[in-house]
Amino acid sequence: MKPAPDFRSKDFLIAHMREIMDFYHPICLNTRDGGYFNEYRDDGFVTDATTQHIVSTTRFIFNFSIAADVLGRHDYIEAAAHGVRYLDEVHRDPRHGGYFWVMSGREPADATKHCYGHAFVLLAYASAAKAGIAGAKEMIAETWDLLERRFWEPARQLYRDEISRDWSVVSPYRGQNANMHMTEAMLAAYEATGETRYLDRAETLARRICVELAGQAQGVVWEHYHEDWSVDWDYNKDDPKHLFRPYGYLPGHMTEWTKLLLILERYRQRDWLLPTAVTLYETALARSADLEFGGMHYSYGPDGRLYDLDKYHWTHCETVAAAAGLAMRTGQERYWQDYDRLWGYSWRHLIDHQYGCWFRILSPDGVKRSDIKSPPGKTDYHPFGACWEILRVLGEVK
Repeated sequence: MKPAPDFRSKDFLIAHMREIMDFYHPICLNTRDGGYFNEYRDDGFVTDATTQHIVSTTRFIFNFSIAADVLGRHDYIEAAAHGVRYLDEVHRDPRHGGYFWVMSGREPADATKHCYGHAFVLLAYASAAKAGIAGAKEMIAETWDLLERRFWEPARQLYRDEISRDWSVVSPYRGQNANMHMTEAMLAAYEATGETRYLDRAETLARRICVELAGQAQGVVWEHYHEDWSVDWDYNKDDPKHLFRPYGYLPGHMTEWTKLLLILERYRQRDWLLPTAVTLYETALARSADLEFGGMHYSYGPDGRLYDLDKYHWTHCETVAAAAGLAMRTGQERYWQDYDRLWGYSWRHLIDHQYGCWFRILSPDGVKRSDIKSPPGKTDYHPFGACWEILRVLGEVK
């Protein structure tokens, strides 16, 4: 293992972003069907050349769009545009509108319309617009209109989750995760366009989830709700490792919200933002800290009992970004200590120093669960995005 670097340095953060992009580019480019290959073994071998998940497509667009600027790589703009074309021409439903959840080549394998996926569509177009990709800014506005027609619930001031292909059947499930990523996408859309409607919506979503609904759930962010947005305390209790809807409180989502609330505060000075960000962060670390092996456990229940003790890469990525944000915002050294400690754990256990990128999940004692480093949806968007946000916090990039 290489000696641990200075995790707070611009040189380290940019080098780590470069290593992530080097793992995926150019092997990720699917020149047969368009879009990107989604699944990779630890050594970069493509283990599924057919499946294309909308979360992978859009996250690759985000990564390439940001990397083009930060790393000064013009070829990454074309790599992002390659994904935008697939998103617009293949993921988009030509009959009913919206975007398919999963493709098999150029045909839909799962045509369900998920708000979570559409949040990443908005993020992808916003990122592409920042990179100067033609037509992306217009697609931001088009996506907003689609979201308003199909997913937005004005009476609840939140987005519904899952709808059938033809929009005729709306699932009764409601969740915070789609709304959290919609907040992220709205902030990106505001940064790309300067239009205040996106910032207004981000603020509305953040307050609804982190203040009003949190007030029904022990003061922090619960994941799952009934159709009327009352807390569903039992959803997926028998499936705590569900990929997109795991049971319980997720400390990683609490720290991800911390990061988003601090971004929102750059543009809107509200007296509730910093205290809420601190509460979510402090609760997350207190509930998830592994005092024996280090790092953070994944989930816990309303009784405080841990449900999933594994170590997920994205939880640690979002938490170091949140720690950096709080350290810079408050001037308190203790957040930098958390930052260094969790980067140190990640350096020793989660980062693959042989082939690059991050292992997805480890056992509690630090053993990787699979040699599939990047299944559909991962794309190392979380570590890449965390490094980018830390650079922004430090004032090194815009």
